[in-house]
Amino acid sequence: MNDNLPTKDAALAASDDCGCAPTPAESRALWPRGPLSRRGALGLGMGALGVVALSAFGIGASTSAAYAATYPSWDDVQRAKGNEAAKAAEITRIEGLINSLTQKVAETQAAAEAAGQEYFEAQQAYFDAIATADALQAQADAQAVVADEATKKAAQLAAQLYRNGGDDTALELFFSGSADNADDLLSRLGSMDKVYQYNQTMYDKAVAARNSAQSLSDQAVVARTERDRLQQVAEQKMVAAQQAADAAQAALDEQTTNLATMQAQLAALKDQTATTVAGYQEGVRVAEEQRRQREAAEAAAAAAAANNGGGGGGGGTGGSAGTGGWVRPHGGHRSAGYGPRPKPCAACSGWHYGVDLANGCGAAIYAAQSGTVDYAGPNGNYGNYIRIQHGGGVASGYAHIRDGGFAVRRGQSVSSGQVIAYAGNTGASVGCHLHFEVYLNGAYTNPIEFLAARGISV
Repeated sequence: MNDNLPTKDAALAASDDCGCAPTPAESRALWPRGPLSRRGALGLGMGALGVVALSAFGIGASTSAAYAATYPSWDDVQRAKGNEAAKAAEITRIEGLINSLTQKVAETQAAAEAAGQEYFEAQQAYFDAIATADALQAQADAQAVVADEATKKAAQLAAQLYRNGGDDTALELFFSGSADNADDLLSRLGSMDKVYQYNQTMYDKAVAARNSAQSLSDQAVVARTERDRLQQVAEQKMVAAQQAADAAQAALDEQTTNLATMQAQLAALKDQTATTVAGYQEGVRVAEEQRRQREAAEAAAAAAAANNGGGGGGGGTGGSAGTGGWVRPHGGHRSAGYGPRPKPCAACSGWHYGVDLANGCGAAIYAAQSGTVDYAGPNGNYGNYIRIQHGGGVASGYAHIRDGGFAVRRGQSVSSGQVIAYAGNTGASVGCHLHFEVYLNGAYTNPIEFLAARGISV
Protein backbone atom coordinates (compact mmCIF):
# COMPACT_ATOMS: atom_id res chain seq x y z
CA MET A 1 0.00 0.00 0.00
CA ASN A 2 2.80 2.41 0.90
CA ASP A 3 6.54 2.81 0.77
CA ASN A 4 6.86 2.41 4.52
CA LEU A 5 9.82 3.70 6.46
CA PRO A 6 11.07 1.70 9.42
CA THR A 7 9.71 3.10 12.66
CA LYS A 8 12.99 4.74 13.70
CA ASP A 9 13.57 6.33 10.29
CA ALA A 10 9.98 7.57 10.15
CA ALA A 11 10.30 9.11 13.58
CA LEU A 12 13.52 10.88 12.64
CA ALA A 13 11.91 12.20 9.48
CA ALA A 14 8.95 13.49 11.45
CA SER A 15 11.23 15.09 14.02
CA ASP A 16 13.25 16.83 11.32
CA ASP A 17 10.12 18.14 9.65
CA CYS A 18 8.52 19.61 12.74
CA GLY A 19 11.59 20.42 14.86
CA CYS A 20 9.86 18.61 17.70
CA ALA A 21 12.44 16.11 18.86
CA PRO A 22 12.88 16.25 22.65
CA THR A 23 16.12 17.20 24.27
CA PRO A 24 18.08 14.36 25.92
CA ALA A 25 16.87 15.59 29.32
CA GLU A 26 13.25 15.64 28.16
CA SER A 27 13.60 12.17 26.70
CA ARG A 28 14.94 10.78 29.95
CA ALA A 29 12.32 12.56 32.04
CA LEU A 30 9.15 12.10 30.01
CA TRP A 31 9.53 9.21 27.58
CA PRO A 32 10.66 5.59 27.78
CA ARG A 33 13.94 4.63 26.18
CA GLY A 34 12.18 2.22 23.83
CA PRO A 35 8.82 0.59 23.19
CA LEU A 36 7.23 -0.45 26.44
CA SER A 37 6.71 -4.18 26.70
CA ARG A 38 3.47 -5.60 28.05
CA ARG A 39 5.47 -7.45 30.71
CA GLY A 40 7.72 -4.53 31.61
CA ALA A 41 5.20 -1.68 31.80
CA LEU A 42 2.04 -3.33 33.02
CA GLY A 43 3.07 -6.69 34.31
CA LEU A 44 1.72 -9.95 32.93
CA GLY A 45 -1.81 -10.61 34.16
CA MET A 46 -2.12 -9.11 37.65
CA GLY A 47 1.30 -7.56 38.36
CA ALA A 48 2.09 -5.49 41.42
CA LEU A 49 1.00 -2.25 39.80
CA GLY A 50 -2.12 -3.90 38.45
CA VAL A 51 -3.16 -5.21 41.84
CA VAL A 52 -2.84 -1.73 43.35
CA ALA A 53 -4.57 -0.05 40.41
CA LEU A 54 -7.47 -2.49 40.25
CA SER A 55 -7.91 -2.47 44.02
CA ALA A 56 -8.53 1.26 43.77
CA PHE A 57 -11.55 0.47 41.61
CA GLY A 58 -12.93 -2.28 43.84
CA ILE A 59 -11.41 -5.23 42.00
CA GLY A 60 -9.48 -7.42 44.40
CA ALA A 61 -7.89 -10.84 44.41
CA SER A 62 -11.12 -12.50 45.59
CA THR A 63 -12.84 -11.71 42.30
CA SER A 64 -10.29 -13.76 40.38
CA ALA A 65 -11.87 -17.03 41.55
CA ALA A 66 -13.46 -17.73 38.17
CA TYR A 67 -10.03 -17.76 36.52
CA ALA A 68 -8.78 -20.43 38.90
CA ALA A 69 -11.90 -22.55 38.52
CA THR A 70 -11.81 -26.02 37.04
CA TYR A 71 -14.59 -26.09 34.48
CA PRO A 72 -16.73 -29.22 34.15
CA SER A 73 -16.10 -31.55 31.25
CA TRP A 74 -18.78 -33.32 29.27
CA ASP A 75 -17.67 -36.54 30.96
CA ASP A 76 -18.47 -34.89 34.33
CA VAL A 77 -21.93 -34.04 33.01
CA GLN A 78 -22.49 -37.53 31.66
CA ARG A 79 -21.56 -39.11 35.00
CA ALA A 80 -23.69 -36.68 37.00
CA LYS A 81 -26.83 -37.43 34.95
CA GLY A 82 -26.89 -40.94 36.31
CA ASN A 83 -27.25 -39.82 39.94
CA GLU A 84 -29.76 -37.25 41.21
CA ALA A 85 -27.54 -36.03 44.05
CA ALA A 86 -24.51 -35.72 41.77
CA LYS A 87 -26.64 -34.00 39.14
CA ALA A 88 -27.94 -31.43 41.65
CA ALA A 89 -24.42 -30.74 42.85
CA GLU A 90 -23.14 -30.33 39.31
CA ILE A 91 -26.01 -27.95 38.47
CA THR A 92 -25.18 -25.83 41.52
CA ARG A 93 -21.52 -25.82 40.59
CA ILE A 94 -22.11 -24.75 36.97
CA GLU A 95 -24.62 -22.06 37.94
CA GLY A 96 -22.08 -20.68 40.41
CA LEU A 97 -19.38 -20.60 37.74
CA ILE A 98 -21.69 -18.84 35.26
CA ASN A 99 -22.65 -16.24 37.86
CA SER A 100 -19.01 -15.78 38.79
CA LEU A 101 -18.01 -15.22 35.17
CA THR A 102 -20.86 -12.76 34.63
CA GLN A 103 -19.98 -10.84 37.79
CA LYS A 104 -16.30 -10.78 36.89
CA VAL A 105 -17.02 -9.30 33.46
CA ALA A 106 -19.31 -6.63 34.92
CA GLU A 107 -16.88 -5.69 37.69
CA THR A 108 -13.79 -5.48 35.49
CA GLN A 109 -15.60 -3.55 32.77
CA ALA A 110 -16.86 -1.04 35.35
CA ALA A 111 -13.32 -0.73 36.74
CA ALA A 112 -11.93 -0.21 33.24
CA GLU A 113 -14.47 2.54 32.55
CA ALA A 114 -13.64 4.26 35.86
CA ALA A 115 -9.89 4.04 35.22
CA GLY A 116 -10.40 5.28 31.67
CA GLN A 117 -12.33 8.28 32.98
CA GLU A 118 -9.50 9.11 35.38
CA TYR A 119 -7.02 8.84 32.52
CA PHE A 120 -9.15 11.16 30.38
CA GLU A 121 -9.47 13.76 33.14
CA ALA A 122 -5.72 13.67 33.82
CA GLN A 123 -4.99 13.97 30.10
CA GLN A 124 -7.30 16.98 29.75
CA ALA A 125 -5.80 18.63 32.84
CA TYR A 126 -2.38 18.25 31.23
CA PHE A 127 -3.66 19.76 27.98
CA ASP A 128 -5.16 22.70 29.91
CA ALA A 129 -1.82 23.21 31.67
CA ILE A 130 -0.08 23.38 28.29
CA ALA A 131 -2.45 26.16 27.21
CA THR A 132 -1.91 28.05 30.49
CA ALA A 133 1.88 27.88 30.27
CA ASP A 134 1.89 28.89 26.61
CA ALA A 135 -0.46 31.83 27.26
CA LEU A 136 1.68 33.14 30.12
CA GLN A 137 4.83 32.86 28.05
CA ALA A 138 3.16 34.67 25.14
CA GLN A 139 2.13 37.51 27.48
CA ALA A 140 5.66 37.69 28.90
CA ASP A 141 7.11 37.87 25.38
CA ALA A 142 4.66 40.63 24.44
CA GLN A 143 5.58 42.69 27.50
CA ALA A 144 9.25 42.22 26.71
CA VAL A 145 8.64 43.70 23.26
CA VAL A 146 6.84 46.69 24.82
CA ALA A 147 9.73 47.20 27.22
CA ASP A 148 12.28 47.03 24.41
CA GLU A 149 10.43 49.58 22.27
CA ALA A 150 9.94 52.02 25.18
CA THR A 151 13.60 51.71 26.17
CA LYS A 152 14.73 52.40 22.60
CA LYS A 153 12.55 55.54 22.35
CA ALA A 154 13.80 56.89 25.67
CA ALA A 155 17.40 56.16 24.69
CA GLN A 156 17.00 57.86 21.30
CA LEU A 157 15.60 61.03 22.90
CA ALA A 158 18.31 61.08 25.55
CA ALA A 159 20.98 60.68 22.87
CA GLN A 160 19.52 63.58 20.89
CA LEU A 161 19.53 65.84 23.94
CA TYR A 162 23.11 64.85 24.65
CA ARG A 163 24.15 65.65 21.08
CA ASN A 164 22.56 69.07 21.53
CA GLY A 165 24.84 69.71 24.47
CA GLY A 166 22.50 68.94 27.34
CA ASP A 167 20.31 71.37 29.21
CA ASP A 168 22.53 74.50 28.86
CA THR A 169 22.88 74.28 25.11
CA ALA A 170 19.19 73.59 24.71
CA LEU A 171 18.34 76.67 26.75
CA GLU A 172 20.72 78.81 24.69
CA LEU A 173 18.79 77.78 21.59
CA PHE A 174 15.58 78.98 23.18
CA PHE A 175 17.08 82.39 24.10
CA SER A 176 19.04 82.95 20.84
CA GLY A 177 17.04 85.74 19.20
CA SER A 178 14.35 83.43 17.86
CA ALA A 179 12.02 84.23 20.75
CA ASP A 180 10.62 87.59 19.74
CA ASN A 181 8.23 87.93 22.65
CA ALA A 182 7.44 86.42 26.02
CA ASP A 183 4.58 84.31 24.70
CA ASP A 184 6.82 82.65 22.16
CA LEU A 185 9.45 82.01 24.80
CA LEU A 186 6.96 80.45 27.20
CA SER A 187 5.67 78.25 24.40
CA ARG A 188 9.15 77.02 23.64
CA LEU A 189 9.91 76.36 27.30
CA GLY A 190 6.65 74.43 27.62
CA SER A 191 7.53 72.29 24.60
CA MET A 192 10.93 71.56 26.09
CA ASP A 193 9.30 70.48 29.37
CA LYS A 194 7.00 68.15 27.45
CA VAL A 195 10.02 66.58 25.78
CA TYR A 196 11.51 65.77 29.14
CA GLN A 197 8.14 64.51 30.44
CA TYR A 198 7.79 62.28 27.39
CA ASN A 199 11.23 60.86 27.99
CA GLN A 200 10.36 60.15 31.63
CA THR A 201 7.09 58.52 30.53
CA MET A 202 8.95 56.25 28.12
CA TYR A 203 11.39 55.31 30.84
CA ASP A 204 8.60 54.55 33.31
CA LYS A 205 6.78 52.52 30.67
CA ALA A 206 9.91 50.53 29.89
CA VAL A 207 10.51 49.75 33.56
CA ALA A 208 6.87 48.71 34.14
CA ALA A 209 6.82 46.52 31.03
CA ARG A 210 10.13 44.91 31.96
CA ASN A 211 8.85 44.15 35.46
CA SER A 212 5.62 42.74 34.03
CA ALA A 213 7.55 40.60 31.57
CA GLN A 214 9.70 39.19 34.36
CA SER A 215 6.67 38.46 36.54
CA LEU A 216 4.83 36.73 33.69
CA SER A 217 7.97 34.81 32.77
CA ASP A 218 8.31 33.60 36.36
CA GLN A 219 4.65 32.51 36.30
CA ALA A 220 5.25 30.70 33.01
CA VAL A 221 8.13 28.76 34.59
CA VAL A 222 5.84 27.67 37.43
CA ALA A 223 3.12 26.77 34.91
CA ARG A 224 5.53 24.67 32.85
CA THR A 225 6.63 22.81 35.97
CA GLU A 226 2.98 22.07 36.74
CA ARG A 227 2.45 21.08 33.11
CA ASP A 228 5.27 18.54 33.30
CA ARG A 229 3.94 17.18 36.60
CA LEU A 230 0.48 16.73 35.11
CA GLN A 231 1.99 14.95 32.12
CA GLN A 232 3.52 12.40 34.46
CA VAL A 233 0.19 12.01 36.29
CA ALA A 234 -1.59 11.44 32.96
CA GLU A 235 0.94 8.78 31.95
CA GLN A 236 0.52 7.01 35.30
CA LYS A 237 -3.26 7.10 34.94
CA MET A 238 -2.88 5.68 31.45
CA VAL A 239 -0.89 2.71 32.76
CA ALA A 240 -3.53 2.04 35.43
CA ALA A 241 -6.31 2.34 32.86
CA GLN A 242 -4.55 -0.07 30.53
CA GLN A 243 -4.17 -2.59 33.33
CA ALA A 244 -7.89 -2.31 34.09
CA ALA A 245 -8.74 -2.67 30.39
CA ASP A 246 -6.54 -5.78 30.15
CA ALA A 247 -8.30 -7.31 33.17
CA ALA A 248 -11.70 -6.59 31.62
CA GLN A 249 -10.65 -8.15 28.32
CA ALA A 250 -9.29 -11.22 30.13
CA ALA A 251 -12.61 -11.63 31.93
CA LEU A 252 -14.53 -11.27 28.69
CA ASP A 253 -12.27 -13.79 26.96
CA GLU A 254 -12.78 -16.19 29.84
CA GLN A 255 -16.53 -15.82 29.57
CA THR A 256 -16.53 -16.16 25.77
CA THR A 257 -14.47 -19.33 25.97
CA ASN A 258 -16.57 -21.11 28.60
CA LEU A 259 -20.07 -19.62 28.86
CA ALA A 260 -21.76 -21.30 25.88
CA THR A 261 -20.40 -24.71 26.85
CA MET A 262 -21.51 -24.38 30.48
CA GLN A 263 -24.96 -23.17 29.44
CA ALA A 264 -25.30 -26.24 27.23
CA GLN A 265 -24.04 -28.49 30.04
CA LEU A 266 -26.54 -26.93 32.42
CA ALA A 267 -29.34 -27.51 29.94
CA ALA A 268 -28.25 -31.13 29.48
CA LEU A 269 -28.32 -31.73 33.24
CA LYS A 270 -31.78 -30.18 33.61
CA ASP A 271 -33.23 -31.93 30.54
CA GLN A 272 -35.60 -34.74 31.55
CA THR A 273 -36.07 -36.01 27.98
CA ALA A 274 -34.05 -38.62 26.16
CA THR A 275 -31.82 -35.97 24.54
CA THR A 276 -28.21 -37.11 24.80
CA VAL A 277 -25.20 -35.23 26.05
CA ALA A 278 -23.63 -35.82 22.64
CA GLY A 279 -26.50 -33.86 21.11
CA TYR A 280 -25.77 -30.86 23.32
CA GLN A 281 -22.08 -31.11 22.48
CA GLU A 282 -22.94 -30.98 18.80
CA GLY A 283 -25.12 -27.95 19.39
CA VAL A 284 -22.21 -26.14 21.03
CA ARG A 285 -19.94 -27.09 18.14
CA VAL A 286 -22.40 -25.82 15.54
CA ALA A 287 -22.98 -22.56 17.42
CA GLU A 288 -19.23 -21.97 17.69
CA GLU A 289 -18.75 -22.65 13.99
CA GLN A 290 -21.55 -20.24 13.10
CA ARG A 291 -19.99 -17.59 15.30
CA ARG A 292 -16.65 -17.96 13.58
CA GLN A 293 -18.24 -17.78 10.14
CA ARG A 294 -20.19 -14.66 11.13
CA GLU A 295 -17.07 -12.93 12.46
CA ALA A 296 -15.12 -13.87 9.32
CA ALA A 297 -17.91 -12.46 7.13
CA GLU A 298 -17.98 -9.21 9.14
CA ALA A 299 -14.19 -8.88 8.88
CA ALA A 300 -14.30 -9.51 5.13
CA ALA A 301 -17.06 -6.92 4.68
CA ALA A 302 -15.10 -4.35 6.68
CA ALA A 303 -11.94 -5.09 4.69
CA ALA A 304 -13.84 -4.72 1.43
CA ALA A 305 -15.28 -1.40 2.55
CA ALA A 306 -11.81 -0.25 3.57
CA ASN A 307 -10.29 -1.28 0.23
CA ASN A 308 -13.00 0.63 -1.60
CA GLY A 309 -11.79 3.76 0.17
CA GLY A 310 -14.59 6.06 1.23
CA GLY A 311 -14.99 9.47 -0.27
CA GLY A 312 -17.78 10.38 2.14
CA GLY A 313 -18.87 13.55 0.38
CA GLY A 314 -15.66 14.72 -1.19
CA GLY A 315 -13.31 13.59 1.56
CA GLY A 316 -10.12 11.61 1.24
CA THR A 317 -9.45 7.90 1.13
CA GLY A 318 -8.37 6.20 4.34
CA GLY A 319 -4.89 4.77 4.15
CA SER A 320 -3.84 6.98 1.23
CA ALA A 321 -0.12 7.70 1.41
CA GLY A 322 1.69 10.96 2.02
CA THR A 323 5.42 11.39 2.53
CA GLY A 324 7.76 9.77 5.03
CA GLY A 325 5.48 6.78 5.54
CA TRP A 326 2.53 8.82 6.85
CA VAL A 327 -0.98 7.94 5.68
CA ARG A 328 -4.50 9.31 6.07
CA PRO A 329 -5.92 7.54 9.16
CA HIS A 330 -9.54 7.32 7.97
CA GLY A 331 -11.69 7.85 4.91
CA GLY A 332 -14.56 10.29 4.60
CA HIS A 333 -14.92 14.03 4.99
CA ARG A 334 -13.73 16.34 7.75
CA SER A 335 -16.70 16.84 10.08
CA ALA A 336 -14.88 19.02 12.64
CA GLY A 337 -11.56 20.85 12.61
CA TYR A 338 -8.91 21.73 15.17
CA GLY A 339 -9.21 24.62 17.61
CA PRO A 340 -11.89 26.47 19.61
CA ARG A 341 -15.47 25.32 19.20
CA PRO A 342 -18.88 25.50 20.88
CA LYS A 343 -19.17 22.71 23.44
CA PRO A 344 -21.13 19.80 21.90
CA CYS A 345 -21.88 18.50 25.40
CA ALA A 346 -21.68 19.72 29.00
CA ALA A 347 -18.65 17.56 29.76
CA CYS A 348 -16.88 18.38 26.50
CA SER A 349 -13.94 20.74 26.06
CA GLY A 350 -14.29 24.11 24.36
CA TRP A 351 -11.09 23.34 22.46
CA HIS A 352 -11.02 20.56 19.88
CA TYR A 353 -7.60 18.96 20.12
CA GLY A 354 -7.92 16.85 16.98
CA VAL A 355 -9.70 16.52 13.66
CA ASP A 356 -12.89 14.51 13.10
CA LEU A 357 -13.20 12.32 10.00
CA ALA A 358 -16.58 10.77 9.21
CA ASN A 359 -16.74 7.69 7.02
CA GLY A 360 -19.61 5.74 8.57
CA CYS A 361 -20.02 3.24 11.38
CA GLY A 362 -17.61 0.34 11.19
CA ALA A 363 -15.31 1.96 8.61
CA ALA A 364 -11.66 0.98 8.97
CA ILE A 365 -9.20 3.14 10.93
CA TYR A 366 -5.56 2.99 9.87
CA ALA A 367 -2.29 3.53 11.72
CA ALA A 368 -1.10 6.93 10.47
CA GLN A 369 2.52 5.79 10.81
CA SER A 370 4.47 2.73 11.90
CA GLY A 371 4.97 2.40 15.64
CA THR A 372 4.01 0.61 18.84
CA VAL A 373 0.59 0.66 20.46
CA ASP A 374 1.03 1.89 24.04
CA TYR A 375 -2.67 2.21 24.90
CA ALA A 376 -5.84 0.46 23.74
CA GLY A 377 -8.87 0.84 26.00
CA PRO A 378 -11.52 3.22 27.34
CA ASN A 379 -10.64 6.90 27.76
CA GLY A 380 -13.58 8.88 29.14
CA ASN A 381 -15.14 11.23 26.59
CA TYR A 382 -12.90 9.75 23.91
CA GLY A 383 -14.68 6.42 24.30
CA ASN A 384 -12.59 3.51 23.09
CA TYR A 385 -9.16 4.89 22.26
CA ILE A 386 -5.80 3.85 20.84
CA ARG A 387 -2.47 5.66 21.14
CA ILE A 388 0.54 4.76 19.00
CA GLN A 389 4.13 5.83 19.70
CA HIS A 390 6.07 6.49 16.49
CA GLY A 391 9.40 7.41 18.09
CA GLY A 392 11.20 10.73 18.31
CA GLY A 393 8.51 12.13 20.63
CA VAL A 394 5.79 11.77 17.97
CA ALA A 395 2.56 9.88 18.75
CA SER A 396 -0.99 9.69 17.40
CA GLY A 397 -4.37 9.07 19.04
CA TYR A 398 -7.59 7.50 17.68
CA ALA A 399 -10.88 7.98 19.55
CA HIS A 400 -14.58 6.89 19.47
CA ILE A 401 -13.73 3.36 18.31
CA ARG A 402 -16.79 1.13 18.34
CA ASP A 403 -17.27 -1.45 21.09
CA GLY A 404 -15.44 -4.60 20.08
CA GLY A 405 -13.74 -2.58 17.35
CA PHE A 406 -10.11 -2.96 18.42
CA ALA A 407 -7.94 -4.75 15.85
CA VAL A 408 -4.74 -4.35 17.88
CA ARG A 409 -3.72 -4.50 21.53
CA ARG A 410 -1.21 -2.73 23.71
CA GLY A 411 2.43 -3.61 23.02
CA GLN A 412 1.74 -4.60 19.43
CA SER A 413 3.91 -3.22 16.63
CA VAL A 414 1.92 -1.84 13.70
CA SER A 415 2.81 -0.80 10.18
CA SER A 416 1.86 2.42 8.46
CA GLY A 417 -1.58 1.98 6.90
CA GLN A 418 -2.43 -1.13 8.93
CA VAL A 419 -6.07 -1.45 10.07
CA ILE A 420 -6.04 -0.92 13.83
CA ALA A 421 -9.73 -0.40 14.64
CA TYR A 422 -13.20 0.40 13.33
CA ALA A 423 -15.09 3.68 13.71
CA GLY A 424 -17.86 3.95 16.27
CA ASN A 425 -19.85 6.31 18.44
CA THR A 426 -18.41 5.66 21.91
CA GLY A 427 -17.69 8.35 24.50
CA ALA A 428 -18.93 11.92 24.01
CA SER A 429 -19.82 11.47 20.36
CA VAL A 430 -22.87 12.43 18.31
CA GLY A 431 -22.26 10.07 15.40
CA CYS A 432 -19.83 7.45 14.14
CA HIS A 433 -16.49 9.04 13.27
CA LEU A 434 -12.78 9.02 14.03
CA HIS A 435 -11.35 11.73 16.29
CA PHE A 436 -7.66 11.84 15.36
CA GLU A 437 -4.91 13.59 17.32
CA VAL A 438 -1.15 14.06 16.95
CA TYR A 439 1.18 14.58 19.94
CA LEU A 440 4.68 16.04 20.04
CA ASN A 441 6.49 15.02 23.23
CA GLY A 442 3.07 14.30 24.72
CA ALA A 443 1.61 17.74 23.91
CA TYR A 444 -1.18 18.24 21.41
CA THR A 445 -0.56 19.88 18.04
CA ASN A 446 -2.69 20.69 15.00
CA PRO A 447 -3.07 17.35 13.16
CA ILE A 448 -4.40 19.04 10.02
CA GLU A 449 -1.23 21.10 9.60
CA PHE A 450 0.96 18.19 10.70
CA LEU A 451 -0.44 15.88 8.02
CA ALA A 452 -0.57 18.63 5.40
CA ALA A 453 3.19 19.10 5.84
CA ARG A 454 3.48 15.43 4.87
CA GLY A 455 1.32 15.67 1.79
CA ILE A 456 -1.93 14.42 3.35
CA SER A 457 -5.19 16.33 3.18
CA VAL A 458 -7.78 15.80 5.92
